[in-house]
Amino acid sequence: MGIETLIQKLPKAELHLHIEGSLEPGLMFDLAKRNNIKLRFNSVEEIKKAYQFTNLQTFLDIYYEGANVLIREQDFYDLTMAYLKKCREDNVVHTEIFFDPQTHLQRGIAFETFFNGMKKAFSDAKSEWGISSKIIMCFLRHLTEEDAFETWKKAEAFKEEIIGVGLDSSEMGHPPSKFQNIFKMCLEEGFLTVAHAGEEGPPEYIWEALDLLKVSRIDHGVRCFEDEKLMDRLVREKIPLTVCPLSNIKLCVFDKMEDHNLKKLMDRGLRVTVNSDDPSYFGGYMNQNLIETAVALDLNDEDIKTLCRNSIEASFLSETEKEKYLKEIN
Repeated sequence: MGIETLIQKLPKAELHLHIEGSLEPGLMFDLAKRNNIKLRFNSVEEIKKAYQFTNLQTFLDIYYEGANVLIREQDFYDLTMAYLKKCREDNVVHTEIFFDPQTHLQRGIAFETFFNGMKKAFSDAKSEWGISSKIIMCFLRHLTEEDAFETWKKAEAFKEEIIGVGLDSSEMGHPPSKFQNIFKMCLEEGFLTVAHAGEEGPPEYIWEALDLLKVSRIDHGVRCFEDEKLMDRLVREKIPLTVCPLSNIKLCVFDKMEDHNLKKLMDRGLRVTVNSDDPSYFGGYMNQNLIETAVALDLNDEDIKTLCRNSIEASFLSETEKEKYLKEIN
């Protein structure tokens, strides 16, 4: 069996996906027209040409601009459903989606508008295709912790349907310690925690995420390779890394896929998963990430199975649900 066929056949979970980052240029234009918003781009091709990033911040600038077309509940439904259709195509059986409420609240969009749009899409994808979803609310780290607390209050009515909280946006200069108090409160209220750390930021940010935010997973985490003691701990405590290969290349974390340290991390015994991050901006959804990584790093069938197994084991599914998919992979 060819590697592409194997990747297609295996069930997998996606654990690092920003729903706003799945906004395809075509849908961006459609929503801009629907909501009478003027884009600075004249065509889909022009938008795609703008996706030449030199670091995380150059991407975030255009990412937040793109989100401006999301206004109504139907917009968020269409956005989420478009992503879930990609999941169906790639045999992603379970997804744990990040959303950024502050991106929308600061534009005057009510919490229920975006949350209900996403939730309805999750429900439809579950009933139509059997794809399960869990929701992780992220705080934007370039904003204040006080703002995160305000956002938390606005999420009050929806907390039953949110499984955890995360930390994303500009990493440099915004260490996890900045959000220690809000994460402490979320943990006390029974929420799981994850955080972006060690993508552009140093290994110290990963230590902080583990020690201060008590995270269950590290999002990205590729710079852990610079710290032997940190890698020992991640292996010992079985902390998953939600690695996003195409994103890492597009944002110049590595120059080219052949330079990526994913295989070295796997060989070191870390629980590595592959994810698409912001697929419409970074050139591919789940299977594309797996295929390009497999080709560049010469991954074999067992490596691919391990990555898919890791994705299920690192998910927040129940043990019974995990067992079902692990049996299929094995």
